[in-house]
Amino acid sequence: MTESSSSRFFSGCLMTLLILGQTAVVCLIDEKVAAQPTTITYSQSTEAMTEIINATYPEHTLPFDCGDNVPDCLDYCNFCNYAYDAPTMECLQDLLRLLCIHNFEASMGSHNSSDWCLWSKVSGVYSNLSHCTEMISDCLHIPWPNSLVEQTFVGIHSQYFADCPTEELIDPPPGIVFALVITPICLIPVMVSLVVLKTKNGDGSS
Repeated sequence: MTESSSSRFFSGCLMTLLILGQTAVVCLIDEKVAAQPTTITYSQSTEAMTEIINATYPEHTLPFDCGDNVPDCLDYCNFCNYAYDAPTMECLQDLLRLLCIHNFEASMGSHNSSDWCLWSKVSGVYSNLSHCTEMISDCLHIPWPNSLVEQTFVGIHSQYFADCPTEELIDPPPGIVFALVITPICLIPVMVSLVVLKTKNGDGSS
């Protein structure tokens, strides 16, 4: 099937989708019956998104640059190409939700909620989340960090770490404050006296 006929074929599928008002239309791409939905939205299930990401796409050249920092980069780029025609922020949002946040939530769910505030318990999970967002952003050539990643971490913190106690900065005891303040004050006249004495000794020897 040529590229132009393929394009007309997908356009026909999209028109069918609009006419019938259905949420997905499955179209045959070639004789090997490789089926792909023409569109996907953030509201669709993670299972459907996973099937699309893991699907075998027909060999073609992507219309945009794709990273190669990890072997799965091409799968992520193919997903964005077929779902959004480009590596958009909406596509990044879907991938972060499916691959990063989903794994983070599963890992946090395996811990007791009382352990969420213990850094020794969640540091690995938190680092994996950060690495995942950076990896996918790099694959799509989207700068990292970005506003979407920041929103992701704000949401994570408000959901899991909002009730964690924070150590407030407090003033040291009055005795320590007094010692820290008075020490340099007392040293000033001593240093002045030493300078004056050194100067006099220097003048007397000359």
